[in-house]
Amino acid sequence: MTDPGEPRLLSAADVRRLAAELDLRPTKQRGQNFVIDPNTVRRIVRESGVGADDVVVEVGPGLGSLTLALLGVVRRVVAVELDPLLAGRLPATVAEHAPAQADTLEVVLADAMRVAEIPGPPPTALVANLPYNVSVPVLLHLMALLPSLERGLVMVQSEVADRLAAGPGSRTYGVPSVKAAWYADVRRAGAIGRNVFWPAPNVDSGLVAWTRREPPAAVATREDVFRVVDAAFAQRRKTLRAALRPMTAASGDGAAERLEAAFAQAGLAATVRGEQLEVEQFAALTDALVATGALAPAGAAGPTRGSRA
Repeated sequence: MTDPGEPRLLSAADVRRLAAELDLRPTKQRGQNFVIDPNTVRRIVRESGVGADDVVVEVGPGLGSLTLALLGVVRRVVAVELDPLLAGRLPATVAEHAPAQADTLEVVLADAMRVAEIPGPPPTALVANLPYNVSVPVLLHLMALLPSLERGLVMVQSEVADRLAAGPGSRTYGVPSVKAAWYADVRRAGAIGRNVFWPAPNVDSGLVAWTRREPPAAVATREDVFRVVDAAFAQRRKTLRAALRPMTAASGDGAAERLEAAFAQAGLAATVRGEQLEVEQFAALTDALVATGALAPAGAAGPTRGSRA
């Protein structure tokens, strides 16, 4: 028998009813694919490891499927929603389906990539079905913005999940892998089928779990380390020496010699490729580039091609 105090999760019929009420037509532009399977949101909450003491940030709550599952387990949910229509309807949905938890939800109408603060107590976890078109920049922005986050579990496109959790030497290792590793230990936490969504996406989905850890010890700023990471992967086939040359050339005469000195100081061969380095090695190399004067100030060199968060 269901506990009357527990949230009543949304069924596929509930999701379609709410969408019809709002005259909602999910758009690719906003990455709107709504979960219609209660067992999937239960699984996400279970795999996330959140509990009664957690304050959870959820990005893109949509019609509230995952929100309701979270409210039954955690102390508070702050739902960040970009769509005014969805943000306006969510409190009423929670009042209908989880009246006992209605006062533990706060809805923030904002773009998660630009939100500057999360109201209330410092959040301890991020659990979300992230909009697939912006999943990596949203995740990295919130990791940087909210140092109180201890852990998280996000659902993203399967290919993106592979990239976020990849290690050095993997063909999927790249900019998202290194930048996520700056903040956390990241791992794949399972796959999600297409039939649990409405509308069904054209791609497979995956769960990515992460646990906060201390960033690498570095004198250089995170921004400088990330500039080096971007340059290193702008053209994967190039050696790191060749990849970094454009961003160090603006440091003036003797730039090539300073670049070679930086590799030596970091204990790296100049012929190594970015895909072979762990985040700690990128931090050490950036420190060496700064110490030798090889790293030009931000904006001094021309843009690198193909860099992405």
